[in-house]
Amino acid sequence: MMPSLVDDIAAVDRTVDAVYAAISGGVGEERDWDAMRALYLPDARLTAIRADGIESGTLEEYIASKRDFLVANGFSEGTLVNRIAVYGDIAHAWSSYSGDWTEPDGAKGATTGINSFQFMRQADGSWRVLSLLWQVATPDLPLPQDMEKAA
Repeated sequence: MMPSLVDDIAAVDRTVDAVYAAISGGVGEERDWDAMRALYLPDARLTAIRADGIESGTLEEYIASKRDFLVANGFSEGTLVNRIAVYGDIAHAWSSYSGDWTEPDGAKGATTGINSFQFMRQADGSWRVLSLLWQVATPDLPLPQDMEKAA
């Protein structure tokens, strides 16, 4: 018997939170990369839309390129608002986020944006990330008002 839609949405929501938790930590804290790997399918793609184009790669490429920054500066990211849709064994989460870090000179950095997650249900019932596409909010592209924070 398939889980209820409510159960599926809750499971996807927990998976989004786990993705954010996997890259979050204080200055000098190594991340649990194996826990992060367990959240993604082996061929998952992570893609950022940037002003100068896109940056896209596998999870291993993401870890290799972001590890030093995340550990050296500390970085914490969390959900502002999640919108989740489920159909059978596929799910999508439109997730606004807020993140912060500390620059080497002690200055605080902060970011917001939207993550678009695509998930596939696994044989064991868990949800894993197939792809993650995100864009950082800017003064010219602020978060939509209804994605700024939970009501």
